Amino acid sequence: MKTKLSSVIAGTMNWGVWDKNLSEAEMSNQILICLENKITTFDHADIYGGYTTEAAFGEAFKQSKINRSAIQLITKCGIQHLSDNRNNRIKHYDYSKEYIVWSAENSLKNLQTDYLDVFLLHRPSPLMQADEIAEAVEKLNKEGKIIDFGLSNFTPSQTDLIQQKTKVSYNQIQFSATHFQPMLDGSLDHMQVHNIRPMAWNPLGSVFREDSEQTRRLKKVLVRLTEKYDVGADILLISWIKHHPSNIIPVAGTVNVARIQQLQKIENIKWDIEDWFEIWTESMGNKVP
Repeated sequence: MKTKLSSVIAGTMNWGVWDKNLSEAEMSNQILICLENKITTFDHADIYGGYTTEAAFGEAFKQSKINRSAIQLITKCGIQHLSDNRNNRIKHYDYSKEYIVWSAENSLKNLQTDYLDVFLLHRPSPLMQADEIAEAVEKLNKEGKIIDFGLSNFTPSQTDLIQQKTKVSYNQIQFSATHFQPMLDGSLDHMQVHNIRPMAWNPLGSVFREDSEQTRRLKKVLVRLTEKYDVGADILLISWIKHHPSNIIPVAGTVNVARIQQLQKIENIKWDIEDWFEIWTESMGNKVP
């Protein structure tokens, strides 16, 4: 890993037409707000906004006049999404050398930058060939178009398949208090063994999105813990995943200024080990084995 990322990453999936539909000026201001709150890394994927959010961000970044060296850009490739901007008949994945190189170069153009700090393969494909992927990564790296390479949503065995041919520095996976399987199925252990840094998308899980027995149990214990630690439930939940020894970087998709300002408090939380286990216990609905 050659790139130093911020301790929380700003996820841009919802910035564009898929959700918040921020204007260029609003997006530029959002970048500035993130930087003011020590969030310097921005997570993209070519498919966000139906292949439109990268370009919108690129224009906003240009407008912001921020020096490129002040931020880190992550993007992903490989998903051939159904969109008016692509001539795809069916959703599929493409990890041919030609497509990976083209996709990276297209992201560079959209983001109006000369290099990507981290370039990820978005989701594994049964047809991916490690040799071909390695050739594409080597070419992009040699040309200075990408600094670090990684994966997204890859299992340990899929990671090994790619890693036998080219260094994998990151794997962005789903991990939260309600989706804790990666710390049980070997995913996070594997990353620690192979010096792969995990990123976690949807770090709040389903706590605020679903009304289930699981989320009701968690909300009940969070009421007590938010008083004890004097932070919001969202900050506690993100801090909970960062407490894992694999050194996880959460990807936070919020555009709420107050919540972004609160994210700095994550680093100050000192977990009582029983409180940490209580979150896991309530999520499972039973005591640990």
